Amino acid sequence: MIVTKEMIQNRPYLVTALLEEDRLMEVSCDAVGSKSVLGSIFIGKIKRIAKNVGAAFVELAPGETAYLPLAEVKEPLMVKQCRPGRLTEEDELVVQVVKDAVKMKEPTVSTNITLTGQRLVFTRENRLLGISKKLGKQERESLRELFSERKEDWYGLIVRTSAVNCTKEQLLREFEELYGRFSAITGQYMHRTCYSCLYRAPSGYVSGVREALSLGLHRIVTDDAAIYEELKEAFGEDVALWGGELVLYEDQTLSLSALYGLKGKLKDALKEKVWLKSGGYLVIQPTEALTVIDVNSGKCVKGVQKGLYLKINLEAAEEIARQLRLRNISGICVVDFINMDTEEEKEELARSLRSHLSKDRVPAVLVDFTKLGLAEITRKKVKRPLWEQVFQ
Repeated sequence: MIVTKEMIQNRPYLVTALLEEDRLMEVSCDAVGSKSVLGSIFIGKIKRIAKNVGAAFVELAPGETAYLPLAEVKEPLMVKQCRPGRLTEEDELVVQVVKDAVKMKEPTVSTNITLTGQRLVFTRENRLLGISKKLGKQERESLRELFSERKEDWYGLIVRTSAVNCTKEQLLREFEELYGRFSAITGQYMHRTCYSCLYRAPSGYVSGVREALSLGLHRIVTDDAAIYEELKEAFGEDVALWGGELVLYEDQTLSLSALYGLKGKLKDALKEKVWLKSGGYLVIQPTEALTVIDVNSGKCVKGVQKGLYLKINLEAAEEIARQLRLRNISGICVVDFINMDTEEEKEELARSLRSHLSKDRVPAVLVDFTKLGLAEITRKKVKRPLWEQVFQ
């Protein structure tokens, strides 16, 4: 993973890029000086209840509103409530930003306050003790035994997959840190004024590194001394734990961006056409309602060899899963694969696509194939797509 500053569209951006074998897999571009509110916790004021869409519009600051789905509100932390038992206009409550603003849509907030650490997650509304299902039975039992005596009834605790290689002392140290922060937020909100920020989420690159660490990063490189010190303080021990290294790049003759060909890779990530090694290609077109991806045989000649179209489709399935991550495409995605002759080939393609989608840290699911043979994929909306990060 690399973290560096880069000029894009004549504007300075802080670019966080995840590479696997020199291939760009994920990238985030944050304009220098901009501050995302994703993950931050505020005391907001309800300005309007829209019953027709089942939502409330909550003001996080004067003139800055967010969307709150009412169906997901369970036990909100209320600072001011005009009518006991129901939400109304002018009520004040604690909310957390869970989705960035997209195009003309407001950010989405939730009353389920959550704090995410490197190995643990504290939640307020789901108060169970959960252990990652990706861990083995023995590891799960050991972790459950470690935390079952310490967890209290007023919050939920999730132990992440990244806890597997940690010592008991490391886990308990993180538990105490998150517990103290969570207790402060949920215990002091009644004494804070409307529009107060109870918790400011870390910078985008800090969150990106934290999430990527569970993938087993070998190297985190930055050419910014201030960022290096921040990452060292936050993750130095964790990087070493995973057998990786944190590096400050100081070569003045060749920039970090040029070393990894970052500008060219970013340019390719914004192109409509993506070539495949087989000679086929993808056409990726975002629309207002969904993203459409067309798989084409391209330079391949029809009938050259048996199973050629399946080969192209399987290659396309892997590349599509990568492009969803790379461009941060979310919502509904419809893919028009090349038509295949047998049900066995279609089932093999579906298995392959599901397998590649499962590697995405953002939930991405193959829903099904329609009667017309179109693949329907959904991917959770969390952050703006790459093209919006750069062009808006």
